Amino acid sequence: MVNTILGRKLGMTQVWDEDDNVVPVTVVQAGPCVVSQVKTKATDGYDAVQIGFGDIKAKHVNKPMSGHFAAAGVEPMRFLREVRVPEGEEHATGEKVTVADFADVKTVDVIGTSKGKGFQGTMKRWNFAGADWHRSHKNHRKPGSIGQCAYPARVRKGLHMAGHYGNARVTVKNLKLVRVDAEQNLMLIKGAVPGGKNALVSIRMA
Repeated sequence: MVNTILGRKLGMTQVWDEDDNVVPVTVVQAGPCVVSQVKTKATDGYDAVQIGFGDIKAKHVNKPMSGHFAAAGVEPMRFLREVRVPEGEEHATGEKVTVADFADVKTVDVIGTSKGKGFQGTMKRWNFAGADWHRSHKNHRKPGSIGQCAYPARVRKGLHMAGHYGNARVTVKNLKLVRVDAEQNLMLIKGAVPGGKNALVSIRMA
């Protein structure tokens, strides 16, 4: 069984559990995903499947991808991702992965792209404390010294400084899968997941 499904983050809401406690959840419209390619150790050196998600008009698909979908005998899809599968497990193109496969799953890992924040300073990007306001009121949000004088007489690699913040691949592990709605292809996951509204996320069995 393919342990990953692709989905679209719809937003957040809250539901009540069996003990009448309010649980904040993220609603994800997941699947159905279609297997568009099967890789095996004999042909590719490893076992994996390529799954697709999201509708797209045929006129928006370039010729190489059109040929790829035609060879697999599936409709064109907007997003494609490769998922490793256990060695020897058999799959076929056209096979579907749905939220019903996650009905008995308790926890999941969610992979997505975080919201981009643009260029940010060290206090927002790295949680720097800042300088003392009373003693240094003109420099209270500046990072301070970034290097040494004599040795090594340069700024060390990897030093936390201001720069581009967000818009990075993020994996949040072991989130509780609160509810699965197979009729509407919805998954309710406890807590927040990476990305903004309508962002693409990969949900993997933890």
